[in-house]
Amino acid sequence: MIAAAHMTFPRALREHARVRPDRPAYREKYLGIWQTETWGQAYETVRLLACGLASLGFKRGMTLGIIGDNRPKLYQAMLAAQSLGGIAVPLYQDSIAAEMVYVLQNADVSFAFAEDQEQVDKLLEINEDVHLLHNVFYLDPRGMRNYQHDHIKPVEDLLEAGRAFHQAHPDFFDREVDLGTPEDVCVILYTSGTTGRPKGVCQTHASMLGAGHGACSVDSLSDQDNTMAYLPMAWVGDFLFSMAQCMASGFTINCPESRETVSMDMKEIGPSYYFAPPRVYEGLLTSVTIRMEDASPMKQKMFNYFMGVARKCGAELLDGHDVPLPMRLLYGLGNLMVYGPLRNTLGMSNIRVAYTAGEAIGPDLFRFYRSIGINLKQLYGQTESCAYACIQRNGEVKYDSVGKPSPGVEIKIGENSEVLVRGVSLLKEYYKNPEATAESIDREGYFHTGDAGVIDSDGDLRIIDRAKDVSKMADGKVFAPKYIENKLKFFSFIKEAVVFGAGRDSIGAFINIDFEAVGNWAERRDIAYSGYIDLAGNPAVAELITGCIEKMNQELSHESMLGHAQISRFLILHKELDPDDDELTRTRKVRRSFIEDKYKVLIDAIYGGLKEQFIETAVRFEDGRTGKVSATLRVHDTKTFPYGGTK
Repeated sequence: MIAAAHMTFPRALREHARVRPDRPAYREKYLGIWQTETWGQAYETVRLLACGLASLGFKRGMTLGIIGDNRPKLYQAMLAAQSLGGIAVPLYQDSIAAEMVYVLQNADVSFAFAEDQEQVDKLLEINEDVHLLHNVFYLDPRGMRNYQHDHIKPVEDLLEAGRAFHQAHPDFFDREVDLGTPEDVCVILYTSGTTGRPKGVCQTHASMLGAGHGACSVDSLSDQDNTMAYLPMAWVGDFLFSMAQCMASGFTINCPESRETVSMDMKEIGPSYYFAPPRVYEGLLTSVTIRMEDASPMKQKMFNYFMGVARKCGAELLDGHDVPLPMRLLYGLGNLMVYGPLRNTLGMSNIRVAYTAGEAIGPDLFRFYRSIGINLKQLYGQTESCAYACIQRNGEVKYDSVGKPSPGVEIKIGENSEVLVRGVSLLKEYYKNPEATAESIDREGYFHTGDAGVIDSDGDLRIIDRAKDVSKMADGKVFAPKYIENKLKFFSFIKEAVVFGAGRDSIGAFINIDFEAVGNWAERRDIAYSGYIDLAGNPAVAELITGCIEKMNQELSHESMLGHAQISRFLILHKELDPDDDELTRTRKVRRSFIEDKYKVLIDAIYGGLKEQFIETAVRFEDGRTGKVSATLRVHDTKTFPYGGTK
């Protein structure tokens, strides 16, 4: 493992090329075939890309935009910019052109790498108005033959220019790499912007590699491990896993052919290390549930029986606890007949460590994966802390906490139960925003996360909600919307939820159904539907969701802190909440205030006692066109239960 001290990303790459030149660094599936690039080859590619950029005037302190799905050359482009003292600025590949303008302008991006024609078209649309980009390089030439733009070139042209530059200046690249320092900014990652303009988080080589080194040490990751890179490159989680931990340990990065083939590609490659937000684990479990509904009665009975065995002892066996021999034998039989094939179906046969972060994960979901032998753990952090603040250790996994502070990190609870973080992984500053930097980092060097939490007797951190979202109901009792929303999303039929109750007498909710799961459920009951709106408005679906909410209400009634916060009325939205409609961020965080304004008429219907409400909503389609969808939504009442505070 490469030590973090005195190291930069380019120096780490150079060291890997020296120590393990023939070990695989990157794999990419292209046209159905896995292509492998060794550390020695990756180093040569980065050197040529860097020299090519230098030949065009890219200098220390400049920024390089990165737009596309996970591709080895996009990661290598970031390393090339860093080799010259530049800064990588990855953007969300599913952003529309207008959303990219702010980031590109704010970060002063004039050089960019784009994956394909789709991303190039977005940049062309932007450049017609703001003339930001002087050099754009694309990876995939399909559809690009007739593009006649002097500033848009295939990446092969840049590599050729780099080859000529390196021959003329053979010492240039190593000299530039040696000039870099650990305190240089290596990447600017933009926050999701739930309440306003995204902020550019400046992370240094020291902070990112410090986080990568610490995370690798917890799980003893080495160059023998490999992981799947499929999450947005603009998200801090991907940078931590696919850049920082990769460079700290030397493990292999696997890039799937497309976002649609990730599951199949995982089965082929068999990663040993895996990371996904809860929604991915939820989606995988939903697909398993749907498949089991298609299985024969005998298979269903066997599955349910052995899953009962797994719930009793699977997690205990994973943690190395004592389990009676008969139960061990029964679990071994279940592993042969159910758990092993199930892990293979999920592409997780070889996984020894898996993580989730970004949102809370439900205890039942957590238990399911651990019970079938997948070592799923949680980590906690923000873009500002390299997604590296707390991490769960083997044998110390709790379902209601995010673990103890990560190596090199301190945690304390401040005023209003806010979680404060200090240590190796903190940002250097917000780009061009000294006021926000001063507001977020106090005089003692603690970053104010904005999350409310508590530290338990074992020293583990438990997150309650966003501090700004924790409020009071009309009777003065605590209201934590995100906590309730996450509990609702643990049901496979519920994809998204938004709850309301601040300053009110009761809790109301908007629900987005999971179209695939509910659609499968409806088809099995011969319920006809023509699309999302039709399915969401079906009375039988309303009964299904009512049952889910009432089950959650009953579970919530046993909790001392939020037993009173049970949902009494809800409606099923006629459309899915969508980042393109500004209702969610690109990381699928709810823009709460925007939704409250946009759907005020529906909130008024819930709290006004109405039984139905008509609404017409503007939507934006994938091709940029706009339109409207309308429906008359039913408001449903739900049963609530006595709780600890009720006499």
